[in-house]
Amino acid sequence: MANIVCFGEVLWDVFTSHKKIGGAPLNVAWRLASFKHCVTMISAIGSDDNGKGIIDFLEKKNLNTNCIQKLENYATGEVHVTLNDKGSASYDIMYPRAWDKIVLTEPSKDAVKYSDAFVFGSLITRDVVSRETLFELIELASYKIFDLNLRPPYYSKEVLIYLMNVSDFIKFNDDELYEVSAFMGSKYNSLEQNLYFISEKTNTKHICVTKGEHGAVLLYKNTLFYNSGYKIKVVDTVGAGDSFLGSLISQLLNNINPQKAIDFACGVGALVAQQEGANPKINTSEINAFINP
Repeated sequence: MANIVCFGEVLWDVFTSHKKIGGAPLNVAWRLASFKHCVTMISAIGSDDNGKGIIDFLEKKNLNTNCIQKLENYATGEVHVTLNDKGSASYDIMYPRAWDKIVLTEPSKDAVKYSDAFVFGSLITRDVVSRETLFELIELASYKIFDLNLRPPYYSKEVLIYLMNVSDFIKFNDDELYEVSAFMGSKYNSLEQNLYFISEKTNTKHICVTKGEHGAVLLYKNTLFYNSGYKIKVVDTVGAGDSFLGSLISQLLNNINPQKAIDFACGVGALVAQQEGANPKINTSEINAFINP
């Protein structure tokens, strides 16, 4: 199994009636750990009950929490989540929070230096402290996986372009792909043309684009692989894309055929979307039974 580091926000998703632990990098990390990879989370929490709850959760899920910093002057992250009648989520992300202030440490540097993959997103760059730490850690990583997570107004074109240019693997949703392609000068209309446009512009050979209920497309070593999605009743979409990415990374790092990898990942994303919360427990036999009925 692989040694993987995830960098970024850890927080609580606060719904109208309850709250659940989340944050895109944490969701990816948890899903990777569920497939028995060795996963280290780099982030920051406040010295509050919410922070303690996150640490307890991660330790129970067998994630390494040694690189999660505890800050006295900032509260643990919270996001207020609103679901529409189709289960799609909108987010009010509290700022500033502890995860905005992740500083560079020797244990974090060592973790990234000796990892097989380093996973990060775009939201963590909204504050200069965590952004500069990310930039330093990227220099140490052998395989860099960039998960765009565009939450206006918390991103800039310049930072996105830089992170794409230094990454080995990029994950978009389809809306993000079209938005980024447009501001980079694409004149194309089709998803595939824009995918290849980004690949050429950033010299990135591995790119995945999710398409909601319509599945995903993966560019891997100059070949396109497709999955058209699985029919489900959506409960909420929170964390579905994160679990998709964690599952896809797991499969590819284990040298699984890319077509089987994207089929498996789409199955996991669908199973998450038909349950409440970002991190439902799903075992491999359940996944295989779902994608091969």
